[in-house]
Amino acid sequence: MDAFKAGRRRLDLDLVVAIVRALGVDEPGTARWRAACVKVHGLAKSGGPVGVFGQLPTDLATFTGRREELALLIAAATHHHDGDRANTVVISVIEGMAGVGKTQLAVHTAHELVGAGHFTDVQLYVNLRGFDPELAPADPSAVLEAFLRQLGVPAHQIPTGRDERAAMYRDRLRERSALILLDNAADEDQVRHLIPAGVSCLVLITSRRSLAGLDGATPHLIDTFTDTEALDLLTRIAGHDRVAAEPEAAARVIEYCDRLPLALALTAARFRSRPAWSLAELADRMQAGRLEAISAGGRAIRPVFDASYQALPDRAQQVFRLIGLHLGPDFSAAAAAALAGIPASEAAEVLELLLDEHLLQQKRSGRFELHDLLRAYAHEQANTVDPDQERRAAVHRMLDHYVHTAHDAAHLLERGRPPLNLPPPQPGVCLEHFADHERALAWFTTEHAVLLSAVGHAAATGFHTHTWQLAHALATYLDRRGNWYDLAAIGHTAIEAADRLADPLGKAIARNIVARAHRRHGNYEDAQHHLRHALDLFRRIGNLDGQADTYIELARVKAWQNPPAIAEALALARQAHALYQSRGHRLGQAQTLTAIGWSHARLGDPAHALTYCRQALSVLEEFDDRERQAHAWDSIAYAHSCLGQHSQALACYTLALDLCRDLGDRPLEADILNRFGDAHHAAHHPHAAHAAWQQALDILTELDQLYADQIRGKLMLSPPCDPSAAHPTHQPALPVRPGGR
Repeated sequence: MDAFKAGRRRLDLDLVVAIVRALGVDEPGTARWRAACVKVHGLAKSGGPVGVFGQLPTDLATFTGRREELALLIAAATHHHDGDRANTVVISVIEGMAGVGKTQLAVHTAHELVGAGHFTDVQLYVNLRGFDPELAPADPSAVLEAFLRQLGVPAHQIPTGRDERAAMYRDRLRERSALILLDNAADEDQVRHLIPAGVSCLVLITSRRSLAGLDGATPHLIDTFTDTEALDLLTRIAGHDRVAAEPEAAARVIEYCDRLPLALALTAARFRSRPAWSLAELADRMQAGRLEAISAGGRAIRPVFDASYQALPDRAQQVFRLIGLHLGPDFSAAAAAALAGIPASEAAEVLELLLDEHLLQQKRSGRFELHDLLRAYAHEQANTVDPDQERRAAVHRMLDHYVHTAHDAAHLLERGRPPLNLPPPQPGVCLEHFADHERALAWFTTEHAVLLSAVGHAAATGFHTHTWQLAHALATYLDRRGNWYDLAAIGHTAIEAADRLADPLGKAIARNIVARAHRRHGNYEDAQHHLRHALDLFRRIGNLDGQADTYIELARVKAWQNPPAIAEALALARQAHALYQSRGHRLGQAQTLTAIGWSHARLGDPAHALTYCRQALSVLEEFDDRERQAHAWDSIAYAHSCLGQHSQALACYTLALDLCRDLGDRPLEADILNRFGDAHHAAHHPHAAHAAWQQALDILTELDQLYADQIRGKLMLSPPCDPSAAHPTHQPALPVRPGGR
């Protein structure tokens, strides 16, 4: 090992030949080794090749896109004398995931700069092999020796020590306009001694690892291509006519490559070499197996990812594999911790490492995501390395995390929600908790897409209890946001899961979810069908809270149907009130008092309506139940309108609107705005009425709600909105009631 060590000053010819023979090389082979040693001795004596100043690799003819990134890099290189760092070398670090095109961008930038007359004295290039699967990273001392030789220093004058070589290197470049391209850097230590001191120098560094610890460096994080750039690269390599002939297939290929430049280049090169293939056939091959299909000749995408993955510590490899099992599109540190069964603090550290390695992306604070190809690669690694039982345990922990966290958030969204006896989470599950309604709502908004995927994934993988429990936790959020098609979908999935379990509670809850979606879509008979089934199931298991909730939902259906059956709705609300009363459920009683009051107002008895709703309001305020307070103020306002007390009605509607906007309940906001407009119209405020109806219509149009046409009819009969009256700043005084607010 000592005899063949790189950088030896002397080479003993006889010792080399003896070692080669001892290792079993035959005589012709030994002769070749002897000849090589003689040649090296000759080069050492003569000093070898020197004075090679133009080292840049060839610019690719297929380079495309990156206009913004290119402009930033060129500006940083050419305008640095105007800023605070005029006396320092410019260091631009191009970072990004494997295959994103860092080297091509750096080489193209270098050629553009040199072609424009910048850094024309010297251009040095080295591949530092930071992530080479076969060769070790380049030794900075050896790189310095090569650079010094290229700068004209004879071999016998080059110092032996790294620090001395670095000093000579800086001295040789001090007064020269030089561009140094350090490609594929492993870390900061590898490049630190390769940076010159001259202010007329530019250093371009590429790395798939963050070099944030490199002093004076400006990072340039490179993302995947836009769709336009991806199509342009595909066209340049595969040929315009073949790509233009199949635009839909081209879009599929770009999607399967997820706009990663290397993946696109390899795929396009393979397609170019197969003139008999159609682009649709290529897309079908990619659909069947993306990682296998992305290759050309001896190059493929998988070894590129292998190099990044294998450079990780064991724990980071495990976390990377398991997050490949996540449902996407993004996830939190707590979800990653649950997958890996590790504490949240440890998961956060590993995710930071994966970010530094550019194996993860973070486009917003607290959220992490995998590029689609890396997700496929991580999933593949998990299937290869982790046994089936461990993978299933990881998914179980992840679903536990979402079920328990979602139910915790749902209780803050819906005060007085009947508790569900969830089984304890698996060991190692990290849960999230919320201080208030706003944080719970923000969590649902962030995790919306993930939770929908989790419902489907749980059903598909046999976690049927998780399926209906997740749907139950998600239902109120979806209803308030107007996502009623999603509400119906998760409800039907929950019914199937609960049926497989023969779980009457799950079946009853799932049918209530589907009924809510049917009511929102105006399918009142279907809604009643599911609610009757739910009521029967709740009765069979003796669940009084479930029965009461179902009666309330039936009352809503009766009140909404056309023509409305208000008397039946009132009777159903009274049945719900009796059940809540028997349970001592004060919030439930308050909710039903509001429903009873609303029904009285609709039946032409606004005085009794006010009595019931004010009773409800005192309890709701005590429990800080803002959702039901909004309903109570809305009902009180409607009763005042029925009594011709327009000033009081407008004030109450304003309170109701403020509450429902805080809740994020879009359908309720539209309902109240509609009645708010009616109250303004009755009070002879036509412009304010028009403004309120228009706001209601905007929401209902967005939600694709059925009764939007009714409001359009009102707007056609009202004058256009006066901007000065559209959002009045002064509201009528709040009506006085016993006990105050």
